[in-house]
Amino acid sequence: MSPPVPTLAQRKRQLVADELTSCALDLLAERGFEAVTVDEIATAAGVSKRTFFRYFASKEDVVVQFLTALGAAMREELARRPASEAPSVALRHAVWRCVEDCAGHEGRARKVVRLILTTPALLARFLERQAQWRDELAVELAGRLGLDAVRELYPRLAADMALSAFHEVLQRWSAAGSRGGTGDGGGAGGGAVDIAVLTDDCFAVIAPALDAVVRTGV
Repeated sequence: MSPPVPTLAQRKRQLVADELTSCALDLLAERGFEAVTVDEIATAAGVSKRTFFRYFASKEDVVVQFLTALGAAMREELARRPASEAPSVALRHAVWRCVEDCAGHEGRARKVVRLILTTPALLARFLERQAQWRDELAVELAGRLGLDAVRELYPRLAADMALSAFHEVLQRWSAAGSRGGTGDGGGAGGGAVDIAVLTDDCFAVIAPALDAVVRTGV
């Protein structure tokens, strides 16, 4: 069944929301979270402060919605992976869906990720979101493997490992851009950071544990 076609009013509302999000993330990434006001975001987007608050409760809420979209994309990708795939492969693809989206918008995304990871208030919200993603991924994994997401250890631990890999990739990738490199250059160890290779390397470390599915329910 095809999704309903959005109305003209819904399309206009989405355009305004997208413009506010774009302006907010650009300003926050460029100048820092505390240095940017809602008034400045609204002015940059060409709308009133009142209009901003119709879409977002605060400037922090803009970033939170960005994170919400990442989590939704990750679960969506895991759900569409073939049932025959090993858990490590399916989870790698799920994480890569988000990593690739970030890498595909290099200029802004690297700065936004760095902003999130280095701003205590935003990092706290990011970790809060990761806890929700863990639960959602655990349910999806349990369904794929015929496990009980509540009683068995594997689904939540596997989701935690995948999200730890995701976090590590983002940390190293965003840090690379803060050291004066371009593209994927300037990694934490002084060498180049290829985000696809880094993602593969992280999952190579955890794959044996991810693929060792053991029933542990009590």
